[in-house]
Amino acid sequence: MSKLYSDKTIFMKIGISNIILSILIFTAESSPPQDPIRCSNKTFNCTVINTYGSFPDRTICRAAEVVYPSTEAELVSIVANAALQSRKMKVATSTSHSIPKLACPDGENGLLISTKNLDQTINVDKSSMTMTVGSGMTLRELISKAAEVGLALPYAPYWWGLTVGGMLGTGAHGSSLWGLGSAVHDYIVQLRIVTPAGPEEGYAKVRILESDNPELNAAKVSLGVLGVISQVTLKLQPMFKRSITFLEMNDSTLGDQASSFGYQHEFADVSWHPSQKKVIYRVDDRVATNTLGNGLNDFTGFRSTPSLVVAAVRSTEEIQESTNDANGICLNAATTILTLKATAYGYTNDGIIFKGYPIVGYQNRLQASGSCLNGIQDALLTACPWDPRVKGLFFHQTTFSIGFSKVKGFIEDVQNLVNLVPKALCGIDIYNGILMRYVKASSAYLGKQEDGIDFDITYYRSKDPNKPRLYEDILEEIEQIAMFKYGGLPHWGKNRNVAFLGAIKEYRNAAEFMKVKENYDPNGLFSSEWTDQVLGLKNGITIDKDGCALEGLCICSQDNHCAPKLGYFCRPGKIYKDARVCTLSAKR
Repeated sequence: MSKLYSDKTIFMKIGISNIILSILIFTAESSPPQDPIRCSNKTFNCTVINTYGSFPDRTICRAAEVVYPSTEAELVSIVANAALQSRKMKVATSTSHSIPKLACPDGENGLLISTKNLDQTINVDKSSMTMTVGSGMTLRELISKAAEVGLALPYAPYWWGLTVGGMLGTGAHGSSLWGLGSAVHDYIVQLRIVTPAGPEEGYAKVRILESDNPELNAAKVSLGVLGVISQVTLKLQPMFKRSITFLEMNDSTLGDQASSFGYQHEFADVSWHPSQKKVIYRVDDRVATNTLGNGLNDFTGFRSTPSLVVAAVRSTEEIQESTNDANGICLNAATTILTLKATAYGYTNDGIIFKGYPIVGYQNRLQASGSCLNGIQDALLTACPWDPRVKGLFFHQTTFSIGFSKVKGFIEDVQNLVNLVPKALCGIDIYNGILMRYVKASSAYLGKQEDGIDFDITYYRSKDPNKPRLYEDILEEIEQIAMFKYGGLPHWGKNRNVAFLGAIKEYRNAAEFMKVKENYDPNGLFSSEWTDQVLGLKNGITIDKDGCALEGLCICSQDNHCAPKLGYFCRPGKIYKDARVCTLSAKR
């Protein structure tokens, strides 16, 4: 096996697509992800990290203690004791899929409140089609529990491994312009949240927010700074079926088609492969429940993966990046796209094999997936592909939404970059291209401000924070034109620091959110330095140091200095000795 890891020529021939083939033929279940909270002394002297093993600034977040309440009464007691001591607190989930530092308390004396045991089904009312659950319930459990009584969550993110509280804290969503839109938080009819209080109220209180309470608009996308959500009541729908067909087209008309396509199909999305000049349109609509089909979504990228295979894939990436092998990366991209297409992206018509389109099945079997979460411990012979305990995939994610009035301009700018440097975006095609999901304006104060498209871009991240990626300048350019030229709104649960620079100014009800925050937690016990920076209460969201642009911790100004002062950007293609990167945008 050591020869495998020393022979670069073997790695160069493996290709990213082999991970897909290995996943398809591998039947064992994977080792489940590790708990994001680890303590050296039972529940004391703890660290918390996300599921990828690294925050954007690569710091380690520490806390003095973690607690695991299993009832709302226990949660009230915990918050009251901490408030009495003026102790900082942060909510952490069982899966920790947020990339930014939302779960990091200030300093090393803070308290982590895990919602791991707040995962109960509290009430189901079939007549009103509502379901009340604990905030620690995962999306997978929510979908399954609803299906048991013939109900369905109409819209949801695509990944099972999110908790209800986590989805609300970050504004997580699927893809739809129909109904109230694709965000889970817009289907809340009641929310219970535990916040600090004064001594006359016992230092903690339960606030019950109904759908007619304007404070719900703050709590349903809260970044975790208002308190701890204990229970959520969601409005569901009768179980229904969907019909899915993936259509491949040239991307020459994408700018014109992107907006209208979302209105044509209820669950539409688009996977864009810029380097291949291809687009995969997802034609996805409800059909009658008597339509034949028992399709299943088991997305290839969310399946268990043999650890040796994913290690080989990562080594291939590292070698190609270090040798500037753009041709090899583009070959891997083309092969990956072909393999995914041939295997219907992991969808099957009957839960076993793919026989052809359309794929018809019940909502609970098609709306999300994540089978790598299901496994038993197998000594890490298999794992989710990004599990940091093995040599797995390690990446950045840049995710933002742009209103329909500006979508065409952004798409054309990216196409122009590809025309200038045709191989520049092959690297993102390896990660299934740019996922374009449809989002609708929300009543949430920190929710989407207008109808538009959410662009989700995943790309290689080096283990060395000072090592530039191949075509770094083009990737930086896309991020910066999205945020600063087109006013993109960042996904709160993803992104590097630079995406949040000045973002709070784009939310017209940000002041209303801050009023609720001041009312619920006037001493900022649930806030941290990072959330204060994101909310514009403190400076420092960007960090001025050598190599800062490589990690998305700063932008490059006109004087080639990585600092957020002027909003000017440099010409592309030049990487400075200190690893600062310039891009080609004009003045903001």
